[in-house]
Amino acid sequence: MSAGPAVDPRGPRFSAILTTVVLAVVLVTQWWPLLAAQTVVFAIGAFVGLKPAPYSLVYRYLVAPRLGPPREREDAAPLRFAQAVGFVFALVGTVGFAVGIVPVGIVATAFALFAAFLNAAFDFCLGCEMYLLIKRFSPSPRAS
Repeated sequence: MSAGPAVDPRGPRFSAILTTVVLAVVLVTQWWPLLAAQTVVFAIGAFVGLKPAPYSLVYRYLVAPRLGPPREREDAAPLRFAQAVGFVFALVGTVGFAVGIVPVGIVATAFALFAAFLNAAFDFCLGCEMYLLIKRFSPSPRAS
């Protein structure tokens, strides 16, 4: 079951590049309001949908028109799950920084940065792979 229409796989990779930059800036500066903004970006992608997500909009209107059509498309469900995982880490990081527990903010942000960097640099979506593993090992309803 899909979480929505299939997407151009270059869009999520573009989003991962932007996310990597944002999270790297957060780690260097420890400026939690920027991490809070990234948390909102993750929340929109995870809970509203990929199409209205801010980085998706930038890709769709500014980048995609300059590229040829995608050769393939991919299911949105694993991508939305990955956004939800990013949301959790970014939320924990934001709260950690905001309340003064800086090590929690740093560690949570670093985990999110690691996952975003894997996607940006190597086209490996860690959250997507987690989704597929969970789906593979989850009991499925039996047909009657």
